[in-house]
Amino acid sequence: MLPVIALVGRPNVGKSTLFNVLTATRDAIVADVPGLTRDRQYGFGRVGPIPYVVIDTGGLVENPTGIEAQMRVQTERAVEEADRLVLLVDARAGVTPQDHFVARELRRSGKPVALAVNKAEGLDPYVVSADFHSLALGDPVTISASHGQGCGELMENVLAGLEPQSADEGASDAIRIAIIGRPNVGKSTLVNRLLGEERVIASEEPGTTRDSILVPFQRDGREFVLIDTAGMRRRSRVADVVERVSVAKTLQAIDEAHVVILVLDAHDTVAEQDASLLGLALERGRALIIAVNKWDGIPAEQREEIRRQLALKLDFVPFAPLHFISARHGTGVGELVESTVRAYEAAMREMPTRELTRILEDALTAHQPPLVHGRRIKLRYAHQGGRNPPRIIIHGNQTDSVPDAYTRYLSNVFRKTFNLVATPVAIEYRTDTNPYDKRRLKPRPGAARRRPKPSRRR
Repeated sequence: MLPVIALVGRPNVGKSTLFNVLTATRDAIVADVPGLTRDRQYGFGRVGPIPYVVIDTGGLVENPTGIEAQMRVQTERAVEEADRLVLLVDARAGVTPQDHFVARELRRSGKPVALAVNKAEGLDPYVVSADFHSLALGDPVTISASHGQGCGELMENVLAGLEPQSADEGASDAIRIAIIGRPNVGKSTLVNRLLGEERVIASEEPGTTRDSILVPFQRDGREFVLIDTAGMRRRSRVADVVERVSVAKTLQAIDEAHVVILVLDAHDTVAEQDASLLGLALERGRALIIAVNKWDGIPAEQREEIRRQLALKLDFVPFAPLHFISARHGTGVGELVESTVRAYEAAMREMPTRELTRILEDALTAHQPPLVHGRRIKLRYAHQGGRNPPRIIIHGNQTDSVPDAYTRYLSNVFRKTFNLVATPVAIEYRTDTNPYDKRRLKPRPGAARRRPKPSRRR
């Protein structure tokens, strides 16, 4: 599973700025579930040698009062979830008593800690880092999160010794499913229905944050692997699961999955937490299915209004099929499994280059790209660049100017033609080199010039 990295430090040292750099986002993605505040934020890390989950935390102070006390609780939970920790300090403020307090707390956790000295732009790294050796956390790494300097080196240090792990080992032919959603929507009931029995699924190793379990099962002649994320237990223990839900484990499960099923409660409205979880799965490019549970208890006259609200609030994933089920009674669960198989096959589909290029040409004929500075964008050919999600590489000229609306148009064309149900379609553009570019024809510096022919005159 993906390693989990927590960013910790006193307030105003630049943790959120570093979080945005590591996740390549402008604003941190917030995964809100009951019991979590916005002081604890999650995202997929993009800077470094391997993928990971990164957690941004609020400031940690020694004698908290008011909101600081809540921030401390959230930070302590993040430290418990994390595999490795990053202590962020301020180069321009120097070592403070609060830094020493945070360092002691992190050493007490027993987890590897990397020390990052932030806001070090324009300063001598040796001079800046000298005082921070007193924190007894090894050699500091000087960075500037606001300028993106040193962040790659920091993550190489943090992730040293970790290797990317593949969930395909031992289950290469199985469809991996992650079931996500808010507490009390019926995830554990659906899990037990899929497994065909009441099961206790819990880690035997206490204290670990990377204890998600791969549970194989068969249904309708197909092999599946359920990625358990929250330690599913018998229904009598659901309340305990609610208290111990881990967003980091959910993100790990999303990364490992072929298909993600978001479970909603038909009696509740679609909340910001639901949209956040769905957005995280969409960001990772996973095939998406939405299961609206407890549908059997909804009066017939209210069902159409619920359908309308779902279409309105989930319009950013129009390709995700909706299934109205009752996990307790098994209604609609068979169709849900069939949809999962179709989603997997779509996400893993092979698309021949010749066919992709033909579809691209047909799409261009039906609807030409817009003009850019009086010149038409030219898209020449396409080929497949990956699966899960299906990735299509399109070559042409002025591809940097292709509008988002036109990219969505092409995605819909490819999705409809190849029947790519339930899965996002990722499109990347490559600009072809112009062989007649005058800049390419200029002689290279230092290149030998052709000597003129000698004169024949005597």
